[in-house]
Amino acid sequence: MAHDAASDHGMAARRWRLALGRFAEPQLPGVLDRGGEYARMDRVLDYLYGREYAGRGVREGEGRGAGLDPSHLSVPGWLREARALFPAETLETLEQHALRRYGMTELVTDPAVLQRLEPNYDLLKAVLTFRGLMKPPVLALAREIVRRVVEELTRRLAREVRPMLWGRLNRQRRTHVKSARNLDWQRTVRANLKHYDRAHRRLVLEQLYFSSRTKHHLPWHIIMAVDCSGSMLDSVIHSAVMAGIFSGLPSVRVSLLAFDTSLVNLTGQVSDPLEVLMSVQLGGGTDICSALRYCETLVDSPTRTVVILVTDFFEGNSPHGVVLSVRRLREAGVRVLALAALDAQARPVFDRELAQRCVDAGAEVAALTPQRLAAWLDKVFAG
Repeated sequence: MAHDAASDHGMAARRWRLALGRFAEPQLPGVLDRGGEYARMDRVLDYLYGREYAGRGVREGEGRGAGLDPSHLSVPGWLREARALFPAETLETLEQHALRRYGMTELVTDPAVLQRLEPNYDLLKAVLTFRGLMKPPVLALAREIVRRVVEELTRRLAREVRPMLWGRLNRQRRTHVKSARNLDWQRTVRANLKHYDRAHRRLVLEQLYFSSRTKHHLPWHIIMAVDCSGSMLDSVIHSAVMAGIFSGLPSVRVSLLAFDTSLVNLTGQVSDPLEVLMSVQLGGGTDICSALRYCETLVDSPTRTVVILVTDFFEGNSPHGVVLSVRRLREAGVRVLALAALDAQARPVFDRELAQRCVDAGAEVAALTPQRLAAWLDKVFAG
């Protein structure tokens, strides 16, 4: 019991230290372990809220206790650390304060800064977050960053997911296309058992057998409805890329919808994830109900249609209406997959109560990576 009390006291002291900032160090010395998670949080918070003391005669480093190094974060580094350390709600507050209260727009207003930065996923997220504040010269640079990162992400994901969706092995037909993914291991092992080397305890493969693939010839319609409220950035990026990959598959038609409290049909841009991401405006509330009702109007062949709803299930309109739409789609024969939002560490973040109600109405709800989504679709296409 005493140990628990001491632990609670230590936790409370660390939280007070974070809330009060670096000038509370003399009163709460040493509660933040150097290099630990709380010390990293302190650096992130001080990088932002330390601006409160600008112009007040406070010298940099004044009030810091021994063992706490000054912050040397850059804007991209600050964003990366903040996303790693704080939950989505806190992160949104930090970003809003950075822009609205402290005018921390170095990343999005200085072309020289953008030119020095290496395009990567973290920078992509920062650009999309602050895109609305960019002036035309900076926006042109930002667009190039988005293009390079999205193309690399598309290449990587396409290599992993296209083989899953291109067709299943047909073991009744052989092929001269000798690739690893077409190798018929079962027949190859059976046919070469007679060449088993007992002395070295290994199987000698003198003949390899390859199977052809059965293509998915019947047309399928994938309707992707993507929640673009403020906490959905990672899911929006991957949804745009995956929609582009799906649109390149044979006999697959893709409709792409972006929604918060309003809805935009981006189907005309679905093959170009760059244009999709540069068109989407993140933020606002969430109206899943209206988005699903619109999805219902797009269905023309229910048993060959898949509705993929990407959302955190925090509904701002009518949870009951969401459930009714799911039930109507399922009763018509539409497969409904609701993809719960994943954060940057691929952890699910969503309203479990509404998600469970959707399951009860017939939807399949899961928090899937793009690779696992492709495997799920492959099973649906194969019947």
